[in-house]
Parts: sequence; C-alpha cells; structure tokens
Amino acid sequence: MSKKPHNSSTKFIFMTGGVVSSLGKGLAGSAIGALLQARGYRVRLRKLDPYLNVDPGTMNPYQHGECFVTDDGAETDLDLGHYERFTGQPARKNDNITTGQIYSRVLARERRGDYLGGTVQVIPHVTDEIKDFIMQDTDDVDFVIAEIGGTVGDMESLPFLEAIRQLAQDVGRARCAFVHLTLLPYITSAGELKTKPTQHSVKELLNVGIQADFLLCRSEREIAIDQMKKIALFCNLPVNRVFPALDVDTIYALPISFYHNKLDEEILHYFNLPDDNKAGHKDFSAPSLSDWQRVVDGIRNPEDTVMISIVGKYIVLPDAYKSLVEALTHGGIGNKVKIAINWVDAETIDEENVAQTLGTSHGIIVPGGFGWRGVDGKMLAINYARTQKIPFLGICFGMQLAVLEALRNIAGDSQATSSEFGKTDHAAIGLLTEWLKDGTGVKASHDNLGGTMRLGSYPAVLAKDSMVAGIYAATAISERHRHRYEVNKNYQAELEKSGVTISGWSQDKNLPEIIERADHPWFVGVQFHPELKSRPFLPHPLFLSFIAAAVKQLRLV
Repeated sequence: MSKKPHNSSTKFIFMTGGVVSSLGKGLAGSAIGALLQARGYRVRLRKLDPYLNVDPGTMNPYQHGECFVTDDGAETDLDLGHYERFTGQPARKNDNITTGQIYSRVLARERRGDYLGGTVQVIPHVTDEIKDFIMQDTDDVDFVIAEIGGTVGDMESLPFLEAIRQLAQDVGRARCAFVHLTLLPYITSAGELKTKPTQHSVKELLNVGIQADFLLCRSEREIAIDQMKKIALFCNLPVNRVFPALDVDTIYALPISFYHNKLDEEILHYFNLPDDNKAGHKDFSAPSLSDWQRVVDGIRNPEDTVMISIVGKYIVLPDAYKSLVEALTHGGIGNKVKIAINWVDAETIDEENVAQTLGTSHGIIVPGGFGWRGVDGKMLAINYARTQKIPFLGICFGMQLAVLEALRNIAGDSQATSSEFGKTDHAAIGLLTEWLKDGTGVKASHDNLGGTMRLGSYPAVLAKDSMVAGIYAATAISERHRHRYEVNKNYQAELEKSGVTISGWSQDKNLPEIIERADHPWFVGVQFHPELKSRPFLPHPLFLSFIAAAVKQLRLV
C-alpha cells in the first residue's frame, strides 16, 4: 500500500486527456494552478509521462520538443516550464516521472530483494511506485495537480490511470478530482460541433474505473448551451461541471478565461472549500487577475513590432524552443513591443543568402543545440550579427560558436574548433578533461549520453564593470545549465585580442560563463539557458535588455 502524505488535507487534481493528443493539458493544469494560487492556496504541479525513456534528455526535440531543466538538475518535460511560468514556483526533480523511471525503481527493488521473493507485477508494485511519486513531498501544499501524459486509451498510460484510480480510494474520493480535457471537432460539411468523440472518451475513462468530475471541452468555436447539456447528460455530470476551453490568442489569457467560466469556483465547491471570505471560512477571497490582465494587454496592444531571427536546426517544431519563445514574449511585454519571429534553418544559410535571410532582423539569436549539423550556417549568422552591428544573443552552443567565430575570423586561428565535432589538438571548446589536470567529476566523451552533462543551477561571478553586470544589476548570479562542453579558459588571451571579453566566470574561475563585445551595441553569449527562468510577470533581465536593444535597432532602420 502506498504511503499517505503527512498533510491529510492535501487535495489532488488529476488531469487526463482524450480524443487526440496536444490539447493542452499542461496549460490547462497550469491555469488552474495559477487561479488556485491567486486565491491563496498553495499549489504543486506534476507530470507523469508514460514513455519508457528514463527522461527526455536523450530524446530528439523533433519528437518531444524542448527538454526543460530544473534548478536541481532534472531533465524534464516541457510542461514543467508552463508550470513555472504560470505559478512562479520552481519545479523540482520529483515533479516529473516517466515509465522508464518507475520500472527502473521497481526492478532495482526486485534485485535488492525488497519484494521478499514475491512475483513482481504491475498491480500492486508498479502502481504503488506511481502513487508514492504523486504523494511524496505534499505536506506543504493544499493542492497537487498531476497531469497524466498521453491520451486515454493508450496502452502506455494504463498503469498511471490505474494508480490514480487506486489513490482516490486510498485517500478518499472527496480529496481527489478528475479533470478530463477533450476535443469537440467542428465538421464543416455538417456545420456543427460534434460531441460524440467526447462521449466516447469519457466512456473509455470509465472503462478503467474513473468517472470524470470535470470536463474541459476544447473547441475553435463557441459551444451552445444545448450541446453543453447534452455532453453533461451523456457523461453523467451536472452541466455546471462542463466547461468550454476555447482557443485563445495568448496562453496567458487562460486563467482569465477559466475564471470567467467559474472553473476555479466550481473546483473549490467540489472540495467543499471556500472561494470567498464568507463568515466562518478562512479568508480566501476572489483572485486578483490584474497582473494577468496586464500581461495580456501588453501582448494585445504593443506599441511596435521587432523582428527576431532564431537560427537553429530544430525550427520545424517550434516547441523545441518553447521557453525561448516565451522568454522573448516576456521581454516584449516589458518593452511594450510585439515579437515577430523569423525562424531560420541553419542548414539553409550560406554566404550568398545570409544578408537576404537576416537583413530584416532587429535581433539575432543562436540558441542551444548539439552536434555539428547546421554549424556553418550558425557561424555565418553570428558573423553577420557582429559585422552588421545587429543585437546578438548566443545561448549555450550559440556562445561556443561565437567564441569560434571570433577566433577564426578575427584572431586568425583557423584551427580553433570544438572536440564535439571530432578529435582535435585545438579544442577551444571541449570537455573539461581536455584541459583541466584533475578533471574532477567530469564525464569522458565515451560515457553514456544520459545524465552526463552539467545540469541545473550553478552560480557565476560577473565582472563589476561589464555590460552584463549592469543588465543583471548584480555581480553574483545563478543560472541553469545543460551542456557537456565548455569554453577552454586557456584561449582567454586570444579571445581578448579578438575583442571578446569573458565577463562571467564560474566561482572557481575555471569555466567561462558569459562573453561580450565592447565594440558592438549588444553582443552577448551565455553558457547557460536564461530562458528557463523567465516569467510573464518577471521577464529575465537578459531578454529585457536584448529586446530593448532590438527596439533601438528598429528605430535606426
């Protein structure tokens, strides 16, 4: 039997999805969490992924999108980024788990003999492990919102659905609510929304013993009250627990939309919790959504538009750069401008078309990535940003390539390269073992790829008179990392001769963290991922400054 949380008053909201994938369970759960938080409740969001990978760290971004990194060094699902941006609560390692992790734990216990020779089965051993994950560290929150990845009916998600069914029995049905997100497709030839897929999806959930308590119906069009009543009737729900989830022009309008439809109010009523300051109740008043409205107004009513070119190799799937796009949006809000993104496939850039491809840019970003594919195009983009004085931000791999571009094109060191591209005696970028004598705790290039990177938050020290110190208004910062290779500090003198200043270092002064150019209006490279810590209410200072520089570039054109 799974352990119960210390806080017996903790409530659990389980988010499931039906009909099709990619309906936005993570965003819906984030918006619900934001509303409950705005009412004074403490919230924690978690993601349960049914795939067999241990984590998304080695998964192709084309398949999975962005790999979101937490402060404590976990490589997680991109939905945890939404959780952080909507609630402001930093996610942790124990907020995301996969089938691969679950089975790894179960098999490790079996090898240790923890099951005392018993037959190891999905029920109860796998489901107990899932329940333990959901319930751990919940004593300091009022609500745990747990999203089950995938779609109801998928074979992979069955153990997770069985686990949450059991958990509702373990802690009491009154402490658990099941929120099911479905799709109401519009059939153009018939001229109407169809409710039958939703009915079948709810029935599929019933087949595993779960009765949905709330329905969120995704639709591109308004849902008539008669259709809402029909859905409620066939899905065994009161109509006040069936909610439209219409498309919105910005994801940050979701909390406002859900609030106007009284979703948070009905959830609190379901749990018999106060939604206002009635006599005899705790003083949880109606949420103030002024901050959300300010964000939405900033997106909807910009004073101007700046064009930002993102030069990468995963641009076919923008979700591969999800946090980056959101951080740019936040920087746009802070500067009262709209961000137009020019997605540029690095493999399509050559010397003949680079000016045409990037000529309308007010800012250029080369984001993180792995491997040699697209390197030549990225280097050309960096060179163009440098020589044309266009604001430039290089992130992780983008910073490393900015170092190589300076060494090759200015310092004249044509052999400067990265050992990531192959064995070399001129590793300006490489594994720490290639230039640090002790190589303490550093993985070798032949080790397993999973979990072998510098991951999570690390402190950095900024030069007092540097541009970045002015941007941060601080000389001590902490940022999240995800990379195996580092800039070789032994190239510092050569870099300085080429105009590059290393303005940020790790605390031990071994690892360059930030570079900048004094001969450029705004040219910064960072080894970390600042986009991971940006919030709609609190844009990251680097993105605020970068977009401000892009606005100046716009006014110069």
